[in-house]
Amino acid sequence: MSAEEPQDGSTEEEEDNLRYFVRIGQTDLDGTKTVERSLTDMNGIGKRTARIVAENAGVDRTATFGRLEEEDIDAVVSAVENLADEVPPWLTNRQNDFYTGETTHQIGNDLQQKRRHDINRMQMINSYKGIRHQRGQKVRGQRTKSTGRTEGTIGVNVEAIREEAEAEEGGDDE
Repeated sequence: MSAEEPQDGSTEEEEDNLRYFVRIGQTDLDGTKTVERSLTDMNGIGKRTARIVAENAGVDRTATFGRLEEEDIDAVVSAVENLADEVPPWLTNRQNDFYTGETTHQIGNDLQQKRRHDINRMQMINSYKGIRHQRGQKVRGQRTKSTGRTEGTIGVNVEAIREEAEAEEGGDDE
């Protein structure tokens, strides 16, 4: 078997039709993965949402994303962009936006930008969560007594004490 022959039983023509990158919004998705796994690489889309997007687009979720027809890829792109209209409001990630009051589903860089904007607003009005963000502490009520410590090691470094003691003993002889 030569190195040029595909090992998975696919022909050269199928290999030529494979798109290695599929662009949705500002994100390049891996075309060698399945539709469901490739969609989960986008910010704002998890496993459940990816399954719903594939179902709404009428695409097999186990199909290789790069081998889909152009119409199917366009259907997936439109399903991702119009996700908030097709799913119940509890499944979206921006319910009742603070400024507009709309329920939307943000993906990609838009989601990161909105999240930074929300954290900045909380810090500006000095809310409890904003103050916790400013201090770098846990925000959602987690334990902080024993976990989340960012300072150096806590406790006694026995080896360092022994080395210092030996160095002092050696220095006293002279």
